[in-house]
Amino acid sequence: MVEAEPLPPLPAASGAEARAAQYAAVLDRLALLLEGETDWVAAMATVACELHSAFQWFHWTGFYRSLAPPAAGSGAAAEGSTPAEDSSSSAAAGTAAAQAAEAGMLVIGPYQGSLGCLRIPFSKGVCGAAARTRQTQLVPDVHAFPGHIACASSTQSEVVVPVLTPNGKLLAVLDIDSDLPAAFTGVDAQWLERLCADLGAQQWTSGL
Repeated sequence: MVEAEPLPPLPAASGAEARAAQYAAVLDRLALLLEGETDWVAAMATVACELHSAFQWFHWTGFYRSLAPPAAGSGAAAEGSTPAEDSSSSAAAGTAAAQAAEAGMLVIGPYQGSLGCLRIPFSKGVCGAAARTRQTQLVPDVHAFPGHIACASSTQSEVVVPVLTPNGKLLAVLDIDSDLPAAFTGVDAQWLERLCADLGAQQWTSGL
């Protein structure tokens, strides 16, 4: 049984060891809270709530769901095609895939904090970069990030982690903003990546 009261929030000045211990405790709580849960929306809401209350420097915590179009073509050569045709086909497939990534869209999911942007294209902002590249974005100064979208003028730093299934499908990105500059460290990124990997590996049967 998980205690109803959340963990005491960790101060922003906490060092690496304290941060790691708090993340470990949060992940343990989430494992118990989500045991047997198969709905993706319920999971996102629970994760956002637990994270937001556990860290004092988390001023906006939530998910953006992926509405990415399906990948265009597998790139396999057609039977009987020539090497030149194969090369042309591969190039076209690569271009189509790049265009599909640019056309992808993130839509707001469960979150904690002030009003968030409702939709973010893959081509814009820190969230878009995480969705487009499938890589964590650790940003100490959002004002220095090209194409940053200011959903809240108070945001100074941000970390965004993609949630990927084992076969590479993007389910969502976990977005955390702070009103403090350089609030997030490699410790935050490492533990949030572990959390998102666990979420991506689950067999969600509804809410997708």
